[in-house]
Amino acid sequence: MNTILRPAIALFVIMTVLTGIIYPFAVTGLAQLLFPAQADGSLVTAGGQPVGSRVIGQSFSDPKYFWSRPSATAPQPYNALASTGSNLGPLNPALTDAVKARVDALKAADPANTLPVPVDLVTASASGLDPDISIAAANYQAARVARVRGLELKEMQALIGAHAKGRLSGLVGEPRVNVLELNLALDTLKTQSGSPGA
Repeated sequence: MNTILRPAIALFVIMTVLTGIIYPFAVTGLAQLLFPAQADGSLVTAGGQPVGSRVIGQSFSDPKYFWSRPSATAPQPYNALASTGSNLGPLNPALTDAVKARVDALKAADPANTLPVPVDLVTASASGLDPDISIAAANYQAARVARVRGLELKEMQALIGAHAKGRLSGLVGEPRVNVLELNLALDTLKTQSGSPGA
């Protein structure tokens, strides 16, 4: 019996040390060395304080800010512990009702806007955590944000252009803009313009 138990226990201890201690510390150390910002959560700071992450969206509903893509996570939007989509099919009435309510909210916030509503402003993604919106979604909101803040539309368009990111390696994905970074830059622009803080 000892000839069976002794190697099994030794292997258990060795594998525990290798996979439970050495490997996690090695991976964490390499991540901190090679990708420190990503390893620490891709944090975005303002005034020296962390205000969010570049890779997890946040909910914005004030008309003076650009709004994010909707999130279907529970119990609150952009819950990284419950990353998921709504899993509602295209013929599900609940999805139709949710999209209609989102379109209505966008129209109520900017009744004069006659542009077509971009799909990413009214549908959640598979993860529910998207930090980015399409350039079209940002441009759709530019007139509202400019009007509420008393700024020129061309200032909003320039701000969007300055924060736009292209396709990964020029091939993957779509041009986009990070909503949190755009809104932080918007507050800076507001301050620089000499207007009251947002």
